[in-house]
Amino acid sequence: MNSLSVDIKELNERIEKESALIETITLEMNKVIVGQNHLVESLLIGLLSNGHILLEGVPGLAKTLAINTLSNIIDAKFSRIQFTPDLLPADLLGTLIYSQKQEDFIMKKGPIFANFILADEINRSPAKVQSALLEAMQERQVTIGTESFKLTEPFLVMATQNPIEQEGTYPLPEAQVDRFMLKVIINYPKKEEEVLIIRQNLAKSFPKANTVLSTEAIIKARQVVKDVYMDEKIEKYIVDIVFATRFPEQYDLKKYKDLISFGGSPRASINLALAAKAYAFIKRRGYVIPEDVRAVCHDVMRHRIGLTYEAEAENISSEEIISEILNTVEVP
Repeated sequence: MNSLSVDIKELNERIEKESALIETITLEMNKVIVGQNHLVESLLIGLLSNGHILLEGVPGLAKTLAINTLSNIIDAKFSRIQFTPDLLPADLLGTLIYSQKQEDFIMKKGPIFANFILADEINRSPAKVQSALLEAMQERQVTIGTESFKLTEPFLVMATQNPIEQEGTYPLPEAQVDRFMLKVIINYPKKEEEVLIIRQNLAKSFPKANTVLSTEAIIKARQVVKDVYMDEKIEKYIVDIVFATRFPEQYDLKKYKDLISFGGSPRASINLALAAKAYAFIKRRGYVIPEDVRAVCHDVMRHRIGLTYEAEAENISSEEIISEILNTVEVP
């Protein structure tokens, strides 16, 4: 036991040193983004645990600005793709073009070949385009013609969907939504934050973040995040939370048995553990505590619980179910 506690102390010191880059990123982000701490934190969790993010919020809440700023801070390539009903997979991935000069087909790479991709209003494009993006997210490679091309790391997709208009949209199927590590709901800023936003936008020059990190620093930080210590008790806690979405009756949550059509998959458990480690790293700690799991739980789980017609009729959301599970499942 003693050697373990010494290890934790040593690990804590190392992670505190290694996680200094979080402060650097946050400092630069705060120059440009007012408020929206949860959005910035979610971007960092996705970045550190190699996961993609689905953002839901009304237009004008700095979603594009946030990912653009992040790619400025880290010397990375940024692509913004506006999803429209007439978009084709080739517009996203690229295509083979015949060159008369070379008498051969040459590869014209699409906007997917970048480090940070903003897939704006992903639910505006048909299934063919969505699945092309989701394949790139999952496999980290793109197939054009007969050739496969590896995507450069770090590779982070931040997809947005607008919750207001549902006409003329193609909702993402549940199985595909599951590929996003986090689904983050973004709300309006507070009054005092909005005053600052107005001032910032009316100032002579708009603030700009400096490039202070390399992509190598992020890849290195990801390795360190994996070293964050997670006790068996925390692992069991994560499994209990996910199992409570599958078999609520085993956790004194019988009332939800007919309201949940399906619970979280093993991907939910994996992502909950990864996100909790990344969250501990952001908080500059070398070990995961139950609070870390609780802090990321809604974002990891909200898109992984299927609701029955009864739940919709009773106006019960996955948010409420997750909160109830967190209040009921025994905390280690």
